[in-house]
Amino acid sequence: MESIRNLAENLRVVLGKLRDGEPRESEKFNAQHFWGTLGHSIKATSQEATKLSLAFLKPPLPSEEGSQKLCDGLLNAILADATVYYSLPKEQGITLRKTVREAVADIIEGTIQLAEVILSSRIQSLSQAQLVSTGSVWEACDQWEKLPKDNLAAVQVTVSGYLDVVKDAIEEVEQAQADGEDPFSDIPEDDEVGARGNQDTYWSEEDRRLMAPCLGLMKASKACLKKILGAIKAHGKADTAEHVAQLDDLVDVTLEVSPSVDELALSLYPPMNHATVRLNAAKLSSVLKKVFSITRSSHVCPDTESAWVQFLDSAVDHNMEKTKNLTQGAL
Repeated sequence: MESIRNLAENLRVVLGKLRDGEPRESEKFNAQHFWGTLGHSIKATSQEATKLSLAFLKPPLPSEEGSQKLCDGLLNAILADATVYYSLPKEQGITLRKTVREAVADIIEGTIQLAEVILSSRIQSLSQAQLVSTGSVWEACDQWEKLPKDNLAAVQVTVSGYLDVVKDAIEEVEQAQADGEDPFSDIPEDDEVGARGNQDTYWSEEDRRLMAPCLGLMKASKACLKKILGAIKAHGKADTAEHVAQLDDLVDVTLEVSPSVDELALSLYPPMNHATVRLNAAKLSSVLKKVFSITRSSHVCPDTESAWVQFLDSAVDHNMEKTKNLTQGAL
C-alpha cells in the first residue's frame, strides 16, 4: 500500500502548487486546442482512477509493482490536467482561470479521497465507500464539459451565484417576518427554562421600523446584481484585454455584496443591536457604491444602462439615510 500512500502525498503537493502557481508564458492562445486537450486529459484521468479503484475492490490485490504502475498512470494523468490548466494565460480572464483551476482541484481532491479510502478499507468485499469515492472522481471529471469556455461566460456564472446567495438571505429575513412576533417560533422550548418569555427572541416596534430600510438595502443589492447580470449578458465582451479585465473587476467588486448582505441580515435578528445594524448597513451601502462606480466605468454600461444605476444609487442613499435617522439613539 506504500504506492497508494505516496500517490496521496504527491497529489497533495500538486494541489498546493495548482492553487499557488502562475500560468506559463504563451505566445498565442488557441482556445479550441486548449479545451480539446483538457477534455482528453480529464477523460484519461477518469479512466486511470477507474483502473486503480477496480484493482483494489476485491482480492487478489495487485502486486506492489502493479500497484505502482497504476498509481503512476493516475498521477501522470493528473499532472497532465494541471499542465493544461497552466497553459491558460491570465489574458483570457482571471475568472475563467479560477473556474478551470477549481474544476481541476475538485478532480485532485476526489482522487486523494479515493486513495485514502483504499488505504483505510478492509479488502473483504466490495467497499461502498470506495465506490462512492470513485463516483465522485467521475462526477468531477464530467464537470469539465459544463465549464464556461470564455471569461464572459465564467463571469455570468459567478455573478449569478452571488445573486442566488443574496436572494436566499432576503427570503430568510422575510420568512422570519412573516412567521409573526417570534422569529424563533420553530425552535422547541426548553422545559428547564420554561415557556419562552425572553424578550430577546422578539422584535420591538423600533426594531420593526428599522428593518424596513435595511430590507430596502438588501433588495437594492439583489436588484443591482440582477441588473449587472443582465448588462453583462447584453453588452459584455471578452474580445480585448481591456474588456476581459473589466469583467474581472465586476466579479471582484460584486464578490463583496453577498457577505455584506449576510452580515446585515444576521444583525436584524433579535436581540437587535441598533448600532451594529447601522454599521452593517453602512458597510453594505459602501460596497454597493463601489459596485455602481465600477459598473459605470465598464463597457457593460452604455448610456442605455445608466438609468438603473442612478435609480439604485439613489435608493441606497434613501434607505441609508432612513437607517441613520432610526439609529441616532444607538450612537
